Amino acid sequence: MANILVVDDEMGIRELLSEILGDEGHAVQLAENAQQAREARAAGAPDLVLLDIWMPDTDGVTLLKEWQRDGLLTMPVIMMSGHATIDTAVEATRIGAMNFLEKPIALQKLLKAVQQGLTRAQETVRAPAPAPRPQPQPDEAAAGVAFGNGAPAQHAPVRAGALVQPGAEGHTFSLSFDLPLREARDAFERMYFEHHLGREGGSMTRVAEKTGLERTHLYRKLKQLGVEPGKLAKKGV
Repeated sequence: MANILVVDDEMGIRELLSEILGDEGHAVQLAENAQQAREARAAGAPDLVLLDIWMPDTDGVTLLKEWQRDGLLTMPVIMMSGHATIDTAVEATRIGAMNFLEKPIALQKLLKAVQQGLTRAQETVRAPAPAPRPQPQPDEAAAGVAFGNGAPAQHAPVRAGALVQPGAEGHTFSLSFDLPLREARDAFERMYFEHHLGREGGSMTRVAEKTGLERTHLYRKLKQLGVEPGKLAKKGV
């Protein structure tokens, strides 16, 4: 969904952030120091940068100043630190950083800050509204597109797709193509996990095997999507 540059001298932090953001569908570039970050920025502006403040060669605030001075601060930057002072955080914000995250970084705070940064970037570069699109022909508007079998979805709303659950004959879900990409993806993932949880009677072990996810990743994803395995198991979804 987005190209995110993570700059941190701690390998464990880089790997953790890469894993979390990768699970969210983002492409992640990693830099362990300011020089690698400069090279990544020279290759092209990422959609967002997560920048550690304390690094051995050049600290994050100094790098932020360089980018601002050279006209390269064209993307949202979120600063990170486990022991930065309030003055440091305020200075980074004054230079151009849009947010500050304190380590250890809470998952929900990270995802919220990243989403806010990407939203701001989209608003900044948003082009003028395009000319109105031609109205669909009657035969195109008569039905949506079915995922999985390529056949038209019966009784689907205009410009909507019907997601048919495998093995659940007659049980369909409607997914609107007019949703923003992130919301559509979340809706699909919610239906996907609810389907497998229902089929496996709420067994996290079997669902993890079916979906190819580690149990810890599965728990985190379900919590993020607001899916409660216990309730689904009782209902037999």
